[in-house]
Amino acid sequence: MDKFFKLQEHGTNVKTEIVAGITTFMTMAYILIVNPDILSAAGMSGEAVFTATALAAVIGTVLMAFAANYPFALAPGMGLNAFFAYTVAGEYGWQVALAAIFIEGIIFIILTLTNVREAIFNSIPTNLKYAVSAGIGLFIALIGFQNAGIIQLDQNTMVALGDFHDITVVLGIVGVLITGVLVSRKVKGAILLGIFGTYIIALISQLIGLYDPNVYTDLIPSSIFSAPPSISEIAFKFDFSQVFTLDFLVIIFAFLFVDLFDTLGTLIGVSSKAGYLDKDGKLPRAKQALLADAVATTAGAALGTSTTTTYVESASGVADGGRTGLTALVTAVLFGLALFLSPIFLVIPSFATAPALIIVGFYMMDSFTKVDFEDFTEAIPAFLVVITMPFTYSIAEGIVFGIVSYVVLKVFAGKAKNVHWLMYILAAIFILKYIFIPA
Repeated sequence: MDKFFKLQEHGTNVKTEIVAGITTFMTMAYILIVNPDILSAAGMSGEAVFTATALAAVIGTVLMAFAANYPFALAPGMGLNAFFAYTVAGEYGWQVALAAIFIEGIIFIILTLTNVREAIFNSIPTNLKYAVSAGIGLFIALIGFQNAGIIQLDQNTMVALGDFHDITVVLGIVGVLITGVLVSRKVKGAILLGIFGTYIIALISQLIGLYDPNVYTDLIPSSIFSAPPSISEIAFKFDFSQVFTLDFLVIIFAFLFVDLFDTLGTLIGVSSKAGYLDKDGKLPRAKQALLADAVATTAGAALGTSTTTTYVESASGVADGGRTGLTALVTAVLFGLALFLSPIFLVIPSFATAPALIIVGFYMMDSFTKVDFEDFTEAIPAFLVVITMPFTYSIAEGIVFGIVSYVVLKVFAGKAKNVHWLMYILAAIFILKYIFIPA
């Protein structure tokens, strides 16, 4: 272990790495509950998605451990799964969405191997990058509020408060408060503990008669251990029928855009905390880390799940002293073991996972504070990105509004020279889309 992962060189030991790996798993294991819940809304089997989620996490994290020797863990990403289920799959079907993820992963591999990713990354304005993250956060939070029943559709006002006499709504609110308190007190694994805390309160409510399992989902699992559910229903179920359409191009770009910047941002942020960045602010073995991420995305799509990406929760393991791939390997092993606990993970209802979506949305909104509000040609497009995503129920539309408005405002404000040429091409493509392709 010491020789392969260079533990002494990184100032760590086996015990520290194991503890760090457990911490990382605890902080991101909520995805095993939330991802099946979100993707099942697209008509996919929640049980099959559970298995695909765990396997994608294992594959991606093991690749990161051995290829890059970093303590970073991977799993299907939040935000991207919502875009997958509620936007792409909602309109075209989940088979088309999986095809888009698969192609996006292949493109990401090519971009990584050819070093083109830096050019793409540098062409997108920094403020729009911040806005995309914040917009996705607001979109995720909205989904969380809806899943908990705290917000519901209304014919007159579009949205309205839910029925606060409904026990599931009450439990959802309680879950948000529990998770908020745990996060505020900096408890490790706060989101996962918030989910289980909400579930336990709901289970007690069922046992004392406040929660009726005949009206809602039965909260008592049939067993604790079980063989992993089959993924035969979703694995390799690609539909490439939309590949040569402009809409499909926009979808792939949206997946690629969010995945690329989310991964780079996570790697840079966590690496800075771990002290990996060199004097020029560059990350050694960045190509290996990005390649692990790209291969994991492609493998995850083949298994039947949304985009697999590097998790910012890896910072929790780094904070516990994790410095090498051994930390990631421990996390991967725990995801593998979780495969045999599917009855527990799958019995947890959407109102218990909703608080996790809301709090994750809160975390992602933090990036909006970095937007330059002194320059209106930067701030207005950023605002349009953030506000359009939840209002249109589409991450892709938010990105389109942001890019087009950014180019238009810069040109008419006399700042056309400050816009990268790639932005003009993207804006032209998106405008033509709205002209020639009806909504």
